[in-house]
Amino acid sequence: MRIMGLDYGSKTVGVAISDPLGLTAQGIETIWRKEENKLRRTCARIEELISEYGVEKIVLGLPKHMNNDIGDRAEKSLEFGEMLKRRTGLEVVMWDERLTTAQAERTLMEGKVRREDRKQYIDKIAAVFILQGYLDSIYQKESSSLI
Repeated sequence: MRIMGLDYGSKTVGVAISDPLGLTAQGIETIWRKEENKLRRTCARIEELISEYGVEKIVLGLPKHMNNDIGDRAEKSLEFGEMLKRRTGLEVVMWDERLTTAQAERTLMEGKVRREDRKQYIDKIAAVFILQGYLDSIYQKESSSLI
């Protein structure tokens, strides 16, 4: 079963897909849009990727504040998640994404990616961290139930 991970931002959506076994996440692309509320093309592209990869579940990053509060950005992510459920009919799991963008930025810096080039990769890398965190949590639950 393939799972899609999404990092939803004001002008971009980073996309990652799991391998068929659901063990690892790979960055696929960053979907760009000109305006925050113009989502028709973004949703259409997500639907194309769902079809292309045979995705059965979506994990969407939920950007909570460090004190666990849900702010404006998280509210928009929740609304986007509901829209995806309606459009795709797939389960959408909201996943705490605190610090994934900072982690992605650090990874790109360690990889010596130039500052001006990081913008085109950061959301895709953040989507990988979101999805990999979810996949790891599933693996940990399955492993602990075997003991």
